[in-house]
Amino acid sequence: MRLSVVTFMRPGNEPRGRPLGRIVDYARQIEKRGFPGVWVTDSLGRGRPTLDPLIVLGALSVATQRVELGIPVLQVPLRHPIELAHRVQSVQALSGGRLRLGVGSGSTRADFDLLGAKQCAGWIASGLYSSWEDLEAGMRLYREAGGKNAVLANVLVDLSNTPEPGSLAERATISLVCPADEARVRLKRIDQLGFDEVLVVSLGGVLDEIERVRDFL
Repeated sequence: MRLSVVTFMRPGNEPRGRPLGRIVDYARQIEKRGFPGVWVTDSLGRGRPTLDPLIVLGALSVATQRVELGIPVLQVPLRHPIELAHRVQSVQALSGGRLRLGVGSGSTRADFDLLGAKQCAGWIASGLYSSWEDLEAGMRLYREAGGKNAVLANVLVDLSNTPEPGSLAERATISLVCPADEARVRLKRIDQLGFDEVLVVSLGGVLDEIERVRDFL
C-alpha cells in the first residue's frame, strides 16, 4: 500500500505576485520527501472559495518533476465533456504523463444502476464520511465487480490528537487523529481492508507527521 498526500485548495492571503505560492511550495516539499503523489480536491458550491483542480495541477506539473498528480474525485457531470477532455489532456501533456485522474458522477446507487455501470477501473472512498463497515462492504462489492485499484482519500492526520472541538478533524469517521500507536493500528486495518493507496491530509500542512505515518507501513 502506498501513501500519498492530498491538499484542500482554499485561497488564502498569498501575496499578489504569488497567488499559488503556498500550494506550489507544499507540492515541492511533498516531492522532495519522496511521497509518490500529491492530490488536490474538486468542489464548487460548498459555501467557500475554491480553486479549479485542473488549473492547479497544470501549475504543479511545471513546479514539480517526478511526483504523480491526482484528483479524488473530478466531478464529470459538472463540466462539458469536450472542454473537460481538452483540459485533462493538456494537464497530462504538461506533466509528462503524471496525471492520475479519479472521476465520478456521484455516490447514489440508483444512478449507477440506471446506467448499468457494473465495470469500473478504480474506486475512491472518503475517510471523512465512511464508517469501517461501509468500507468493508464497499470493498467486497468493488472486488466482486472486478475492480482492481482502490484508494481511500481524505484521511486526516494529527498524531498529537488535539483536534479543535467541532472541527472536521474531530468529526471525521476514519482518521489518524490519534496517538501514534493507535494510528499504526488504524493504518494496518486500512491495509487489511485491501486498499491499494491511502491519501492523507494534514490540515496544518505538517509533513513531518505524514512521514511518521509513512514509516508505519
